[in-house]
Amino acid sequence: MDFETAKPPSQADDTDTGPADLPEPEDPQDRYVNRELSWLSFNRRVLAESENESYPLLERLRFLSISGSNLDEFTMVRIAGLEGQVQRGIETTGIDGRSPRQQLEAIREQVLTLEDRQQDSLDRLRQQLKDEGILIARMEDLAADECSWLENYFNTDILPLITPQAIDPSHPFPFVANGGMGALFRLKRGRRQPDLVEMVLIPSGAPRFVRVPGDRAIYVGIEQLVVAFAEHLFPGFKILGDGLFRVLRDSDIEVEDEAEDLVRFYRTAIQRRRRGRAVLLELDDDCDAAAETLLREQFDVDAAMIVKTSGMLGVRDLDAICGEPRPDLKFKPFSPRFPERVLAHDGDCFSAIREKDMVIHHPYESFEVVVDFLHQAAVDPNVVSIKQTLYRAGDQSPVIAALIEAAQNGKAVTAVVELKARFDEERNIHWANELERAGVQVIYGFTEWKTHAKVSLVVRREEDGYRTYCHFGTGNYHPINAKIYTDLSFFTADAALGRDAAKMFNFITGYIEPDDLECIAISPLSLREKLYELIDAEIANAKAGKPAGIWAKLNSITNRALIDKLYEASQAGVEIRMIVRGICSLRAGIPGLSENISVKSIIGRFLEHARMWAFANGKTLPSRQARLFVTSADAMSRNLDRRVEVLVPILNKTVHDQVLGQVMLANILDTEQSWSLDPDGQYRRIRTGGDGFNCHEYFMSNPSLSGRGSALQKHEVPHLKLTTINE
Repeated sequence: MDFETAKPPSQADDTDTGPADLPEPEDPQDRYVNRELSWLSFNRRVLAESENESYPLLERLRFLSISGSNLDEFTMVRIAGLEGQVQRGIETTGIDGRSPRQQLEAIREQVLTLEDRQQDSLDRLRQQLKDEGILIARMEDLAADECSWLENYFNTDILPLITPQAIDPSHPFPFVANGGMGALFRLKRGRRQPDLVEMVLIPSGAPRFVRVPGDRAIYVGIEQLVVAFAEHLFPGFKILGDGLFRVLRDSDIEVEDEAEDLVRFYRTAIQRRRRGRAVLLELDDDCDAAAETLLREQFDVDAAMIVKTSGMLGVRDLDAICGEPRPDLKFKPFSPRFPERVLAHDGDCFSAIREKDMVIHHPYESFEVVVDFLHQAAVDPNVVSIKQTLYRAGDQSPVIAALIEAAQNGKAVTAVVELKARFDEERNIHWANELERAGVQVIYGFTEWKTHAKVSLVVRREEDGYRTYCHFGTGNYHPINAKIYTDLSFFTADAALGRDAAKMFNFITGYIEPDDLECIAISPLSLREKLYELIDAEIANAKAGKPAGIWAKLNSITNRALIDKLYEASQAGVEIRMIVRGICSLRAGIPGLSENISVKSIIGRFLEHARMWAFANGKTLPSRQARLFVTSADAMSRNLDRRVEVLVPILNKTVHDQVLGQVMLANILDTEQSWSLDPDGQYRRIRTGGDGFNCHEYFMSNPSLSGRGSALQKHEVPHLKLTTINE
């Protein structure tokens, strides 16, 4: 595939009309896309993968589950935050000029539409899965023997776990935890007795779906069993009506500036989050009228955020069914490669890195190399110290185990554990305690900023003195995420990068602000200014008649000032191509503003997560003269102003070729998983007239460049050849 003939999907061939001929749009909604609405657009793209007929059925079901999980988190954090602003009378406008109240009105309409579309997708998948012998069943779909088995299961395995609670003046309405699901029953015993209302909460420890034994895989929601066999709960009562419900609560945690003990503060805040204000109430369509009235009163949810559905509550839980052992209904298994360069050094990471910088492309290359790097550091008698940032580490973390082993072996180990990693706060407190018990120096970083940089630093005693080995990542040290997130791990023994990394750790642990960094840029100190400097250089080249271009791959871009800087570059004639997976507040292709900017989003088997920037530097991209950077930061205000992030230059020729001429280029050329952003802020699937290009399949089939070592000379990398890189 010849890159020079490839055009960005949304860029017209005719570029004679310059920005000077057309006025810039003045209305903020014509210049920017609202952050929340852009996120909902992203989740619609995720949901669309559940409707993708080319995907195996259980993978489509997984995408439906992901879209449900995404929407739950959006509701608990973003919608809850806006509602809080409205209640406090805050009138700060979003990037597009909408007030919190106006944003909520637009969001609620789209959320309800998205919920309906999820149920439609589930209905189609339910029928197609049934044809394949997997039944997501309603009780009325089942045979008598299957119902009999479920009734017995209910009596033996569910009934002991649940506790009916009457609701009357002596028994106040019980607390329902965030994400909790339950059933309300209206009962009658005797003609003269008043109606009685009882609540049954679904125990969080019970499986959401029960699988009926047999050749067919039959799954029944536990909430259906509670309703179907309620007579076992209420013997002697007549059941007049019932209703299922689910509630989501405000789950955001705001750190108090005066918090003296962050660990104690977060332990308390996590408990508060479980009891936060109700934000969304889901009800089944057949909910008893009296039960619905009671639920509406007790949860005090805005009427616009009460969702009634004839489908399933909590579609996020469908992920449990995706584990069904049906390989024919899943993606073909993929085993990541271990870097050949490390193998060529008999598995010695330090020797491989000392020879030359290298970058590992996850998940196509194994995360085990990162674990091995730390494990070798832990047991190597010549290693004297290890410093490590931890944002999300997962439940069973080999990274944590390596750090504990290193401390037990007498190394000086420092771990920067970020307590403010949303929904991982409790897990991170646990890991911090485990690390401290082993003798690791645990630092929690800044109260007002999150430490989001992903950096490991190992100091090793060698024949010619101490040498520093660094790992800079675009993703977290999370072994599960590393199997599905596309990220870059950059390993280097470059002395200047090692000195900069050490200064970054000193900044976090001792507030020692570095003023003489040699290579990297750190937010919130200098990363924004570095990006401005690089963009300004491209503007100057364009004005001087030289080739000028910017390629960027990000998860989100929402910062108004940086967007305006890119608009300025576009107006100067800089060609800008962006791959933005999620939120994009920038409007692309608007005459007089951004006609030289194209934006695409890639949604597929793996979650695009790597972040990188390339600047043409007076040559046509892709070029070996381009200035290339990998980073932990997205182009959001929180990353630029309220987080510790790093921007790392790629100077090694082979690594440069891999990141720019292989990873970035393949993302730009992808057609099969890409959505193009139109000037109106809407996305459309890119359609190919002939053979398309799928970047995920390409990377699964073709080894990386920098991790191959001498093997690179033996095998040519197809499709994206190094000849596309300008000397």
